[in-house]
Amino acid sequence: MNRAALHKITYGLYIVTSGHEGKFNGQIANSLFQVTSSPATIAVSINKENYTHELITKSRKFTVSVLSQEAPLTFIGLFGFKSGRAVDKFKDIKTKTGATDLPIVLDYCLSFLEAEVAGQMDCGTHSIFFARVVEADITGEGEPLTYAYYQSVKGGKSSKNAPTFIKEETKAKATAKTAARYVCSVCGYVYDPEKGDPDGGIAPGTAFEDIPDSWTCPICGAEKDKFEKEK
Repeated sequence: MNRAALHKITYGLYIVTSGHEGKFNGQIANSLFQVTSSPATIAVSINKENYTHELITKSRKFTVSVLSQEAPLTFIGLFGFKSGRAVDKFKDIKTKTGATDLPIVLDYCLSFLEAEVAGQMDCGTHSIFFARVVEADITGEGEPLTYAYYQSVKGGKSSKNAPTFIKEETKAKATAKTAARYVCSVCGYVYDPEKGDPDGGIAPGTAFEDIPDSWTCPICGAEKDKFEKEK
């Protein structure tokens, strides 16, 4: 089977939050879509190992923040590569409490949805939650962040728990025409000297060797010594 065919399916990038008995968490999700218009129903795929899955299962509700293209990798990495069991993802993040009494992430958010779970499907490693939208609104202007833009322009990668994760994608292909690229051994992010890391203060054209030792992976926060030269 040619798995590259799956890469032609289009996705967005969203933050899904949930909570139960005063405990809250949020995560990046890309497999979310509208199922019906009347009543407005959406579906989202969440990995069973994720803390958000546990909270949705218990509370039967969640919120969705539609991210803009302006969202930096550090912001996406906070919600996509860190566990809510270990860190407070909402610290220093702008949120508001919605009709579902759940936090709605407003930073880099174009719109939000609040939903109550109406059904659930077991898909092995993931569950698909079907939910009716109970509230929604526009919160910003700009272009929504697509998964293709996240990968091709920002250089982002899928976390190991993402529905779209493919193990081989961490093995980036080198080309003789480009300067040496380095791969984060923790999350698979590839530092490309041609692109640099503008969000992290590293200008395009900066060789990896010239990056300050204090620099960290823009996605997962791993230190520079966790990077390995691309083979």
